[in-house]
Order: sequence, then structure tokens, then C-alpha cells
Amino acid sequence: MYHIDKNGFYGEFGGAYIPEVLYKCTEELRKAYADILESREFQKEYRQLLKDYVGRPSPLYEAKRLSKKYGAQIFLKREDLNHTGAHKINNALGQVLLAQRMGKTRIIAETGAGQHGVATATACALLNMPCCVYMGKTDIERQMPNVERMKMLGAEVKPVTCGNMTLKDAVNDAIRDWCCNPNDTFYVIGSAVGPHPYPDIVARLQSIISEEIKWQLKEKIGRDYPDVIMACIGGGSNAIGTFYHYLDEQHTRIVMAEAGGMGCDTDKTAASLHCGSVGILHGSRIIVLQDSDGQIIEPYSISAGLDYPGVGPVHCNLAKTKRAEVLSINDDEALNAAFELTRLEGIIPALESAHILAALPKMNFKKDDIVVLTVSGRGDKDMHTYLKHFNNVSL
Repeated sequence: MYHIDKNGFYGEFGGAYIPEVLYKCTEELRKAYADILESREFQKEYRQLLKDYVGRPSPLYEAKRLSKKYGAQIFLKREDLNHTGAHKINNALGQVLLAQRMGKTRIIAETGAGQHGVATATACALLNMPCCVYMGKTDIERQMPNVERMKMLGAEVKPVTCGNMTLKDAVNDAIRDWCCNPNDTFYVIGSAVGPHPYPDIVARLQSIISEEIKWQLKEKIGRDYPDVIMACIGGGSNAIGTFYHYLDEQHTRIVMAEAGGMGCDTDKTAASLHCGSVGILHGSRIIVLQDSDGQIIEPYSISAGLDYPGVGPVHCNLAKTKRAEVLSINDDEALNAAFELTRLEGIIPALESAHILAALPKMNFKKDDIVVLTVSGRGDKDMHTYLKHFNNVSL
């Protein structure tokens, strides 16, 4: 019910709504990806790199001070400790390995917060592949450290100056590039969005997160499932990785936090599941921010990685079927949560992760609840924003 069907849909969401020029590309990928990803040769190389290069397994850390404050036993899945500083490397490495096995010789990607761009540039440097990353001019200005990292890794960073100059616009330009160069180019999508089979590819590659949570919890508490599992959603790659092995386990409550921006009742929001409607974006049927004519409404979030007008089809289905609870978190709530984790646990989270941390005060846990929350990235890239708002945060 919660997994992809043979036609590339999660319930009513997903599919491949693409121009004819991309049909050959996506069909080639659809026919090849499952056999490659499931092959013994791929799995051996991929998992060896996850272990020796990425540094997996990422720790499952019991946050005792946070637990005491919120009245539950809270574990943090520390994706911020991966090489390159986020969960994005799990997917980027896997997709570049997939591209090589499909005979592609050039990699393109989009990025918002810069973490997917850095991860893709890193994978390309390691595997000796040319890399071009599309990034909105607005995001380039607020995520400059990651821009410099991509360039140092040898990637070409192409500024996008149309629209709101953020993640949606970077995806648009990357797709245009792919349309023009279908034979040699592989588009590494960073989130669980886009036409089938991309949401499933990303979900499979990120599922290492929940795979590890299962055995790590078993070691720590004697059972392999939490009562509550939590993650932030923009496109939703860290979230589907966190939830993947628990989708059908009804005893585990799933909680997602999306970016409310200045509030769902304003025009400065990225909370598509709260404020959006069903439409087509970037080749997929999802819930999206759009006007009455079906034109995309520009999203807003203080977090570059959540600044997207929709969310992946798997998450739309989880929300529609009420398998997952969805909370909208405003900018100020996310900032307060980031500073709280920093002071209580000595962990500076990425602004994206701060949104799910800000859900904790809204949860009303039972005393014996076991909670797993994914810290999807570290806050180095957001220090400029944190310092700018430091005096306005309630500590």
C-alpha cells in the first residue's frame, strides 16, 4: 500500500509525466535500474564505499538531555556525521555507480542547500566522472561554503537566474540540460522526486538509514522498531530513507515536518502538504503549491534544502492515507530548535534538520516512548544564517 507499484505510482501519486524527448532516457533507466541495484557486484562495491568512504554505519545516539526535556527516550540518527556532512552522499554515490554501469560519461545534478551538489561532486571526483551542478543564484549566495567545496572538487557550478532562483529553478535547468544531452548524460536527482523511477531509486539508496536503525535499536533496547520515527521533508530523501523499513509496521508512528516559512497563512511558505493541491511538477503527480490556473507558486523557507514547492510522491501518499502525520514548522521555530539542540547536546544541526527538531514540543510523547529522529545534516553550511539570527532566538 505504501510502496511503489509496477506503474511507478504510490497510490495516486508518482508516474512519469515527461516530454517525448525524455522518454527514451527514463525508459532506459526504468529497464536497467532494478537489476543493477540488486546485483551482487553493485551491492558489494556500493556497501564497501558506504563503510570505508562514507563512514557508515552512522551512529544512533541517545540524546539524554533532549530526552529528559521532552519526556521520551529520544535517539538521533546521526547522518550529519557522514562524509560530506549529510545523508545525500548515500544517494549520490549509488547513482554515479549506476550511471557508470549504464555507460554514461557525464553527470549533472541540481542542488538547493548545496549538500546534494557537494555529495555528487564528491562521488564524481572519486569515480573520475565530469560533473555539472545547477544551483539557484539565491541559494548560491546563502550557501557559499558549499559552492566553493563543489568547485574545489572539480565540479562546474552553473548559476540559475530564472524564477525565484532556488531549488525548483535549478531542477528546471538540469532537466533542460538532460533533454539536450540524453545519450551521454546521467541526471543524479537528489531527492525522492521527479519522474519514475527516480523516487524509487532514491528510496532504495537511502534505505540504508532505516536498515541500520533496525539493528542499532535491537542492540540498544532489545527490539528493532521505535514507537515514533521522525524526519524533515522537502523533496524527502532523508525521510524516505528513515521510514523505508517501517512503512508497513503500523506499531511505528511516522511524523514528517515541512517548512512553514513565515506561516501557512502567508505567501511565504513551502508547506505544500498543508497548502497545496494535486498537480504535476518535474515529471511527477504530487501535491504542489499552485494557483487556480495550475501555475507553480514560488515557495519560501529559511532553509535552502526545504525550499521546494512540492514533496515526493511517496510522502504525498503517506500523508493522504494518514499513515504519516505532517507538521508545518515556521522559520522561527526551526531556529529555536537548532539552538536548543546545540546547547543541550553539543550538536549544531542543518536548518533542514532543525525543522523536525522543532516538532518535538508539539508531540506529547508517552513516558516510555522510544523515538528516533534523523539529523540529516550538520550546520556548518548554515552558520551565516544562525549568526544573523542569534540575537533573536529564545534560548
